[in-house]
Amino acid sequence: MKRLLKSVLLILASYSVVAAQNETGTVRLEGQIVCCQDCWVKADRKVVAYGTPADLAQAELCIAKGDPTLVAVTDPEGVTTFYQLEKGKFKRPGKSWIEYVGKRVEITGSARSKKDTHFVRVDELKVVSPPNVAGVPQIDVIGTEAELALTDLSGVEQRLSAYRGRIVVLNFWATYCVPCRKEMPDLAAIQNQYAALGVQVIGASADTVADKAKVLRFIKETKLNFPVWLGASAADMMRFGLGSALPGTLIIGRDGKIVANIAGVIKPSELKRHLDRLLAQTEKQTKDQLAGAGQKPAKASSVPS
Repeated sequence: MKRLLKSVLLILASYSVVAAQNETGTVRLEGQIVCCQDCWVKADRKVVAYGTPADLAQAELCIAKGDPTLVAVTDPEGVTTFYQLEKGKFKRPGKSWIEYVGKRVEITGSARSKKDTHFVRVDELKVVSPPNVAGVPQIDVIGTEAELALTDLSGVEQRLSAYRGRIVVLNFWATYCVPCRKEMPDLAAIQNQYAALGVQVIGASADTVADKAKVLRFIKETKLNFPVWLGASAADMMRFGLGSALPGTLIIGRDGKIVANIAGVIKPSELKRHLDRLLAQTEKQTKDQLAGAGQKPAKASSVPS
């Protein structure tokens, strides 16, 4: 009788485990968002952290070809379980999970399993830490030359190098990025205030040519007054040391070299401080050059355009 009871209990326990694996249940997972399992297993993640610029650039290719985005959850014993991300109540900012790749997140939602594949429907998502927190060094780009080639709204290729001689504020954004929309009025105001002094704001959008209608609608709604280029990528942002999350801003001097890179929403006071310092340097250089030539400098105009 005891043996029979024990057998029944074992059968019920086994059934409970199988049911828990196959039926939907609420879970809370903490792990790192990755583009695919193949990219994760390319290296020993106990030694080499995932989230390098190369990883994030590859993530764009993987997601573009339809690979499912995963959250890699590693237990205390070092065993990693992968869950495919499914849309739930959480509203992601774009068409894919690319903005979160490389970040460590906490996800609350419904988990299920089908054969050997695990899924989690994302109802809540909280970013715990950005990429590169596990010892991967950030790129120091200050003082390096900035070059970027993208397509404008007319389909013509535009390059940063064409703006040498001007101070450039290059802002990375997208129509689906909520924080980006909030900072647009400040960038438009900067364009108005500083254009006559040789400053040019440029918007590098992550939207593609296929999203042109949305971009034009966004421009109209936010009353943008500066050039907008299309097709900026997370790889471009990583190359400039901005991370992969929108928005991000580069400040480039007249010599084409990066003066500052600011990840996240830029504060108008911080942007003005950088611009005023660059303009003061230019004014001093001009006075020194004229003084060396025996000429008197003309009074600079501070009237905005």
